[in-house]
Amino acid sequence: MAGHDASDRFAREATTEPEVIARARTHALEMGAEPISAAVGSQVALLAAAARATSIVEIGTGAGVSGLWLLHGAPRAILTTIDKEPENLATARRAFSDARVAPARTRFITGRASDVLPRMNEASYDIVFVDADPEGVIEYVEHGLRLVRPGGLVLVPRVLAGGAVADPVRRDGVTTAYRSLIQETLSSAAVIGALSIVAEGLLQLTTTDESRP
Repeated sequence: MAGHDASDRFAREATTEPEVIARARTHALEMGAEPISAAVGSQVALLAAAARATSIVEIGTGAGVSGLWLLHGAPRAILTTIDKEPENLATARRAFSDARVAPARTRFITGRASDVLPRMNEASYDIVFVDADPEGVIEYVEHGLRLVRPGGLVLVPRVLAGGAVADPVRRDGVTTAYRSLIQETLSSAAVIGALSIVAEGLLQLTTTDESRP
C-alpha cells in the first residue's frame, strides 16, 4: 500500500498542467465545483489524441477543466457539454474563451443528462466523458456506449470514490454505483475496459464488434 501511495503521489507531481487549465481549476475550486485532477486530465487528453477525436460529448461541464483537457488532446474536435446548472456552463464558457477555444468548437446544453442523452444520435461520437450525478452513472454509461461510434471511448473519472470502492464495508449509493459499474463493465463480453487507479481513477471503455448490430 505504501508503494502504491508513493507511486500515485509521484504521478500527480510529475504531471504538468497547461496554464489556461490551471486558471480554470482555480475558478472551479472558488465556485465549489471540484474538477478532475491534472493526472486524470492528462490521461483524458492522451486518449482524445490517440482517438483523433473530432466529436466529443461531456456529461457534467463543471467549470470547464475536463472540457479543456479533452480539447487539449483533440484540438480539432467539437465538444458538446451538458450540465443542469447554468452557472457551471457560464463559467466554462469563460474558461474556453480565455483558452482561445473558437466558439464554433463548443456546444452548451442546459438540462439533465437523463433528458438530453436519449435525444442524441446513436454511434455519432468519438468520446463520451461521464462526470455527473454519480447515482446515475450506470445509466449515463449505457447511453454513452450507444452514442459512441464503433471503437469510440466512454471515459468515467472518479470511479474509485476516494478509495471507498475498495472497501467492502462501504455500501452507500455512490460507492455501490461505481463499484457495480466497474465490476459489470470489466467482466462484460460486450465491452473492452481498463481501470486506471492513478489519482481519483479513470474507467475507460470501448465497444467490441460483437456488441454492435
